[in-house]
Amino acid sequence: QVQLVESGGGLVQPGGSLRLSCSASGRIFTIYAMGWYRQAPGGQRELVARITRDDRKDYTDSVKGRFTISKDNAIDTVNLQMTSLKPEDTAVYFCNAVLMGSTDDYWGQGTQVTVSS
Repeated sequence: QVQLVESGGGLVQPGGSLRLSCSASGRIFTIYAMGWYRQAPGGQRELVARITRDDRKDYTDSVKGRFTISKDNAIDTVNLQMTSLKPEDTAVYFCNAVLMGSTDDYWGQGTQVTVSS
């Protein structure tokens, strides 16, 4: 079993920054990819950014140039540095992990990001 724990969410003004972190623990073996998804109130869960074991990165168009995803393999952690935040970024952000040899997804419990003045 893999456990994912997120941290770093909070309330920030438009134009501000937040840094989200997600650490994986348990029977990890080898992580293929980790990423961040978000779900706004009443909305669908959507991909924000992801990073593979080979450090390939993908971003949804709405966050390109503003968000940066990174990872620390030594501690099985993925980070999301968010800058120039907009009210439309307000959502619950969920960490996701996929292990090599599996198509099953693992999810964190989510961390709230609220962008408001």
